[in-house]
Amino acid sequence: MELTQQGNVAYTRPAGFFRRLTVIDWLYALALLAGALFALNRYGHHMDYYEQAILVLAAPTFAWLGWHWKSVRWLMPLLALLSLSAISMYAGSLDMANTKFFLKYMLSSQSAILWMSTLFFLSTLFYWGGLIARSDFGAAIGSKLCWAAVVLGFTGMLVRWYESYLVGADVGHIPVSNLYEVFILFCMITALFYLYYEQRYATRQLGAFVMLIVSAAVGFLLWYTVTRNAAEIQPLVPALQSWWMKIHVPANFIGYGTFALAAMVGVAYLCKSNGILADRLPSLELLDDVMYKSIAVGFAFFTIATILGGLWAAEAWGGYWSWDPKETWALIVWLNYAAWLHMRLMKGLRGQIAAWWSVVGLLVTTFAFLGVNMFLSGLHSYGEL
Repeated sequence: MELTQQGNVAYTRPAGFFRRLTVIDWLYALALLAGALFALNRYGHHMDYYEQAILVLAAPTFAWLGWHWKSVRWLMPLLALLSLSAISMYAGSLDMANTKFFLKYMLSSQSAILWMSTLFFLSTLFYWGGLIARSDFGAAIGSKLCWAAVVLGFTGMLVRWYESYLVGADVGHIPVSNLYEVFILFCMITALFYLYYEQRYATRQLGAFVMLIVSAAVGFLLWYTVTRNAAEIQPLVPALQSWWMKIHVPANFIGYGTFALAAMVGVAYLCKSNGILADRLPSLELLDDVMYKSIAVGFAFFTIATILGGLWAAEAWGGYWSWDPKETWALIVWLNYAAWLHMRLMKGLRGQIAAWWSVVGLLVTTFAFLGVNMFLSGLHSYGEL
């Protein structure tokens, strides 16, 4: 920020953003651009124009993200190193997953995701231990375990993407096509947004609450894996054989993840305002701010996902909207958070009402995410339990 004087009033304005960038920042951006161009040159003939555009635009997008959040700058190279190492071990055959030590016990998609699940559970325990014992050390261990879970979870997803092509060239697809894969994505997004806010607000006390919802999702994921053999890679159903899936589903789950984060922050707000763990939790103002920003980010991405879903529906089914149960409940979720934001911005909604509303919003979102698949049927029935 720069201090500027006008008359007798001093005010601040943002300094030039690009002037604050260092040589390391620019080298990071150039490395991303070089990687995107290499991938385009080597694999571009497998992509259509839309996929090529997404690949090229990914470089400035992740460069901007890395400039604003420095942790991304070590996360992405580490993911590339681990996933490319795993891919090289396969040597073009899935059988290597049962013979190569590091694939079998660490870097195959199923192994990495099991490690992710274990680390999320351990992270939750350490966060709660740190909160109850007022131990910065316990919370710090919980944070490191959460980061490790994120690394292995994303590695597992990237390797699974490659494994799908080893199953068959016509089977290969981005791993966001069924409940098993999107539950992993949900865990990753929720945890990653929490870790951002943890660094942004310099507090680890919220990890105990946010990791509860992540651990619950991991618990469902493990149950679903064991009872339905969900980890097996299956060919895409015709409705999902579209490039729209690559952008619609991630945008949707950024919304779901941040809505879940806001709800758990709402639980922390209600605990503090009612004297439960009040001396261990951040201020109500900080909790309120995190809750608001999480819902605002989630609403923006959920809106984008809904628009993209309409465009996809027009291409696949001949109409933008069909009042399918999944679409109807997506609209209910959108209206719920639109109303929350309207009351916040126009009427100054704060306090326990806002917190309760965010918690109830999670129940609505959960039904739209999971309940519709369990109890209703329609054009989106390919994701049913």
